[in-house]
Amino acid sequence: MSSICPFLMSNINTQIMENAKSEKEYINEYSEKGYTASYMIKNDKLEDLDTKKTYKPSEVFIKKEFRFEGMSNPSDMSILYIVETSDSKGTVLANYSPSSDTNMAEFFTNIPKENYTAN
Repeated sequence: MSSICPFLMSNINTQIMENAKSEKEYINEYSEKGYTASYMIKNDKLEDLDTKKTYKPSEVFIKKEFRFEGMSNPSDMSILYIVETSDSKGTVLANYSPSSDTNMAEFFTNIPKENYTAN
């Protein structure tokens, strides 16, 4: 059992919730920093939705990731990836739930570990 009084613990939890950002807030923040490309997974590659250029997992670098749990169902999870390639920077919002598409998860699993920047 915690030695922190319940009132103080309640205030800490409230502050954490007030300071937590949503996926959209992070996307907007990184868009202002030049991460403007949007991507999807197509044929086991990351495709830039504007240029239609595709990238293999080895050509993708993850600069940051943010994890979010579903408010009503914690098993509904999403991860926002801040991504760079040789010629673009953007974001990918990947949903991980029992009914989500496994192609996205497979693609990010196949990105070499050395292509991830420590959070």
